[in-house]
Amino acid sequence: MSTRTEPERPISLAAPSGIDRAAHHRLDEAWLAAAWSHPTTRVFVVSGGQVLVDDTPDGGTSIVMTPAFEAPVTETHRYFLGSDEDGVRYFALQKDSLPGRMDQSARPAGLREAGLLLSARDAGLMVHAVALENWQRMHRFCSRCGERTVVAAAGHIRRCPGCGAEHYPRTDPAVIMLVTDEQDRALLGRQVHWPEGRFSTLAGFVEPGESIEQSVIREVWEEAGIRVGEVDYVASQPWPFPYSLMLGFTARAVTSDITVDGEEIQEARWFSRDDLREAIEAGEVLPPAGISIAARLVEIWYGKPLPRPMAP
Repeated sequence: MSTRTEPERPISLAAPSGIDRAAHHRLDEAWLAAAWSHPTTRVFVVSGGQVLVDDTPDGGTSIVMTPAFEAPVTETHRYFLGSDEDGVRYFALQKDSLPGRMDQSARPAGLREAGLLLSARDAGLMVHAVALENWQRMHRFCSRCGERTVVAAAGHIRRCPGCGAEHYPRTDPAVIMLVTDEQDRALLGRQVHWPEGRFSTLAGFVEPGESIEQSVIREVWEEAGIRVGEVDYVASQPWPFPYSLMLGFTARAVTSDITVDGEEIQEARWFSRDDLREAIEAGEVLPPAGISIAARLVEIWYGKPLPRPMAP
């Protein structure tokens, strides 16, 4: 496997956030208590993968945060997310619902809606908080003995009071790849549950005992019946839906006859750049968009931002 530089346009949710996670403080209850009570500390609520966001005067979007003394702390889990270069500490509170806001412009949003609009700092804080919330909600009981676990390490560990086991946040590695052939055409596929015309890169989870290179080769073969040779790493992207890490690649095909599995991939096609442009502009193909790394992988091959579908 060779390695290539990251694309010129940053990968959404992967840009440096400027936040030091300061993991060495997570077990220091006295430090956490002092950090929580500091007047510069900022807090936001996460619920069901959403936070409150608001428009900023410069036309951007930011997470709605409050000082700790204004935060709703009743019946919540508190997660320490880190500190910025100015010494401001950030916490997220997991609650069953988002708080109400008098400001009518504030609105709930998930990462898919807000990820492209937030600053690198806010996107980094949100992806951290959402990933912790997803894991916390889905891992409340000990996998060893079945006892209900308790939150520790400022949200980054669940401890079992029954058998003493410690459980850590789960991250599932997944590969996502833009495959090209000897004619420099790109292989894009459509999953069975996607709307007609939606095409994107192939992707799949890394299996136990498998390297990421082996996973790329296996997934492309299983989903499209294409054999690939050279595999190049591009970049990674946190993807807490619910707790994945997307590992982006390009791969060179050594065969070209497509045979889709019919279970996960309904259709797959080779596209030249002209083919893809014409299909998008005609409204026949909906390309990957939004915050997914898939759009960046296609753009690397395409050479510039993808065209928009022609208005009806």
